Amino acid sequence: MNITIKRIYDPKEPGDGYRVLVDRLWPRGISKEKASWDEWLKNIAPSTALRQWFAHDPVRWDAFRKKYDEELDGNGEAVSHLLRLARKGKVTLLYSARNTEHNEAAALRDYLLQRFAS
Repeated sequence: MNITIKRIYDPKEPGDGYRVLVDRLWPRGISKEKASWDEWLKNIAPSTALRQWFAHDPVRWDAFRKKYDEELDGNGEAVSHLLRLARKGKVTLLYSARNTEHNEAAALRDYLLQRFAS
């Protein structure tokens, strides 16, 4: 299964496949017209409380992933939707965070890859 992540501010490339924005809030500084996305899946994003607690702090990364995985376990419809898309072709999960390693898209990609393998 081919799932990648990319900042929404980065230019669209032909190999991106189906582009899904996975942030709960619309990213600052980019208009909906200029952002190149196929779908905005707000309900797959971490809860507001979890997102605010995490605040992209690498020290909280492992705890964030565990808590976010628990939220995703309870969000079967959105998870199934992304897995169906990924079975059809490449999916790029778009996010707006500056931290390219510790963000919800990276955690979501790992979660989806684990579910796809099992």
